[in-house]
Amino acid sequence: MQKEQWTMIELERQEMVAVLTLNNPPLNVLTDELLNQLNEAIIEIDQDQEIRAIVLRAAGEKAFAAGADIRQFPSLTKDSGIELVEKGKKIFDKLAGGKPVVCAVHGLVLGAGLELVLACDIRIAEENSKLGLPETGLGILPGYGGTQRLARLVGAGKAKELILSGELLSGTEAYETGLVEKLVPQGQAFESAVKLAKSIALKAPLAVANAKRAIDEGLELSLAAGQDLETQLFSELAETQDMQEGVKAFTEKRKADFRGH
Repeated sequence: MQKEQWTMIELERQEMVAVLTLNNPPLNVLTDELLNQLNEAIIEIDQDQEIRAIVLRAAGEKAFAAGADIRQFPSLTKDSGIELVEKGKKIFDKLAGGKPVVCAVHGLVLGAGLELVLACDIRIAEENSKLGLPETGLGILPGYGGTQRLARLVGAGKAKELILSGELLSGTEAYETGLVEKLVPQGQAFESAVKLAKSIALKAPLAVANAKRAIDEGLELSLAAGQDLETQLFSELAETQDMQEGVKAFTEKRKADFRGH
């Protein structure tokens, strides 16, 4: 499908930042077609070397995303259940493994919608947001990585409390729990996310990519192995032109012009 044929995803650029918008109001349900278009948009962003950061947001006032399309659940079998969640995981993993993603959260953020938010690097939520993983109330569990990413973010005990009970958190509670990194008044999440993404985009892209990798992969390693990874990734940057430019710009008291090599 060509970009011109997307009906549930919008993609635009603001300087070196890609703004990726879920556009399936009023609830922005993550239907199969929306996921297909999201996957195509992520691939396009990954291939565009001029884009250095992503802002993920959603259209409408009611919801960021109120979950997956539950109409597909009654007919699921064990095999089709595996196929369903593996598709979502692959798309969310592709987003998580690419360029830095700042997520602007508002309204309802439920189920698969929250799992998409968890796949982002940094989450900015409005105070009136409602976030949760209510899947156990439907007889299932979060299947797009939610059990794993939430536990790594807020700890196993808190993840169990939220997932087993299906409890919803306000934006303020999500911030206090560590589920989101920044809390802003209603209507300000997108502006705040763009500001942060543009700040990231001005930094050396290879350094940003290696720093993100060091954090993400290091979490899965022992402290010693994580530090070895950090050393390796630091050494890779030592011979880059961007490192030379960064140091030179600092000593000359000017803005660095990073080129990504």
